[in-house]
Amino acid sequence: MRYTTVLFDLDGTLTDPAEGITNAVRCALTGVGKSVPPYEELLRFIGPPLLEAFRDFCGMDEEESLCALVLFREYYTAIGIHQNRLLPHARETLLALKNAGMTLILATSKPEVQAISVLTDFGILDLFDAVAGSTLDQSRAKKEDVILYALSLVGGRNPAECLMVGDRFYDVVGARACGIDTLGVLCGYGSAEELLASGAIATVPDLSGVARLLTH
Repeated sequence: MRYTTVLFDLDGTLTDPAEGITNAVRCALTGVGKSVPPYEELLRFIGPPLLEAFRDFCGMDEEESLCALVLFREYYTAIGIHQNRLLPHARETLLALKNAGMTLILATSKPEVQAISVLTDFGILDLFDAVAGSTLDQSRAKKEDVILYALSLVGGRNPAECLMVGDRFYDVVGARACGIDTLGVLCGYGSAEELLASGAIATVPDLSGVARLLTH
């Protein structure tokens, strides 16, 4: 069946947020008295919900994780959100899918207000029919919950006609829980092995591959 609705992850899929996120994590870890790991380990914070990341990667308890999250957001909101770049072929891919009549939705674990700011900075907000992100109070943080909310913004969709595009297994697992296929992109921070093992139907090297698959 032809996909009519395409949901996009943001960090690592449409944009490369590495500089801003790793700097914000450094600030947060220093602020709660934790040692800062090497840069390669900081990259793990791109993708997962941050409370889970501080807990799982740094061994923090809930109170420490919440404090780190506050410090992260202070830096990221003021500085880090603008230390970002649009990935190659992002705009062209969105335009191609939009011109093909597809409904485009952003579904990200990033707080929704920040996601809107990023899309606005890059001038691509108007290409999306809906934008869904996490909430600042963490009441909507898991990818599955973000995806369900995203679909509700467009009146619901048949899951068989929806496709998630993402770069990490969080995207695949969240979409699968909603009965939605995932196409993995390798321009972000996940490997083909990670994505396929999680259940992605296929991977493409970059965003131009998404347009080729869905419009031909």
